[in-house]
Amino acid sequence: MHGMGSAASELDVAVVAAPAAAAAAAAAAAAADGGAVGRRAAPLRRADAAQAGGEAGPAPARAAAARRHASAGQTAALDLLAGTAAGTAQLLVGHPFDTIKVKLQSQSSAAGAAKFGGPLDAARQTLAREGLRGFYQGMAAPLATVALFNAVLFASRGQARALLAHEDGTPLTLRDELAASLVASAAVSLVATPTELLKCRLQAQGDPAAAAARLAAAGIDPKTAGLYHGPGDVARHVLRHEGGVRGLFRGLNATLAREVLGNGAMFGVYHVAKDAMAAHKGVEVSSLGFRDNLLAGGLGGIAFWLACFPADAVKSRLQVDSYARPKYSGMLDCARKILSSEGAAGLFRGFGPAMMRSFPANAACFATYEAVSAALFAES
Repeated sequence: MHGMGSAASELDVAVVAAPAAAAAAAAAAAAADGGAVGRRAAPLRRADAAQAGGEAGPAPARAAAARRHASAGQTAALDLLAGTAAGTAQLLVGHPFDTIKVKLQSQSSAAGAAKFGGPLDAARQTLAREGLRGFYQGMAAPLATVALFNAVLFASRGQARALLAHEDGTPLTLRDELAASLVASAAVSLVATPTELLKCRLQAQGDPAAAAARLAAAGIDPKTAGLYHGPGDVARHVLRHEGGVRGLFRGLNATLAREVLGNGAMFGVYHVAKDAMAAHKGVEVSSLGFRDNLLAGGLGGIAFWLACFPADAVKSRLQVDSYARPKYSGMLDCARKILSSEGAAGLFRGFGPAMMRSFPANAACFATYEAVSAALFAES
């Protein structure tokens, strides 16, 4: 196999690829001036860019004015760039927690097969065997597709919100926001499924050198074990030996269930939290400050995992399952077998790391979005 070799090399490639893809997508959005995506409100009903610093300084004020007068295509392009930066920050902060979550989800506790005693034990073993870079295994694929993911999310949700817009200009209701999030979830699942399959395979395996050493110690020849050395290796293996392109979409139903449940809860809680904070302070939602956005975003992130974690656990099991000797025939079969052999706890394996990740990762996402958005619009 001719993979990238290490998490460090994966990161180097992805850091180059993500901005390039973002720039290309932004240029395309700008060219489509007046398109449906440009007519959307900002994702997650984000507060005015003037609130990015908590107080309305000169730069945020210029950014707010520029946003109001920007063309539809320009707004879409700058929002996409800011969203890409936000997604990158969220990934950098949250990926170590996600790695521990996937390691715990992908193991079975049946017949003493579990390798880790819990989140802390998984973190200790990962650090001891693979070093710090072990926490970032599998990050290249999602990092390199941040631009595409955001383009699909923003465009699909924006078009749905445009279709749901009220003729009298009144804000969308909670039901409207939930409907738009469902449309976006369906579209995003098509991007997320292959990306997550590559990520989960690499996270479950861990560092290739450490995995080879474990196999050798168990009397298994690492050369015949099909170790992955990067997302390219995973993709090539799946395309050649696991049903071609269809193999990259293993776990699509579970991914769709996760996105629909999770995004519905996240957007719903975010909407309600912002409305409640605005009512408490006696101000418009657009006047809420940066800390309010962070709090609402963090609560939304927690709601995401509370709503969809069992679906995510099933997705991870399906995506790391053997193609030649599968344990599960599908999403429902996987859920039944987990419940039968491990109980309800099996569907919540890795829940702790996911919850620990949700608030700081969403805080990083919102902080980066607001800062980059304000800077871009102030200079536009």
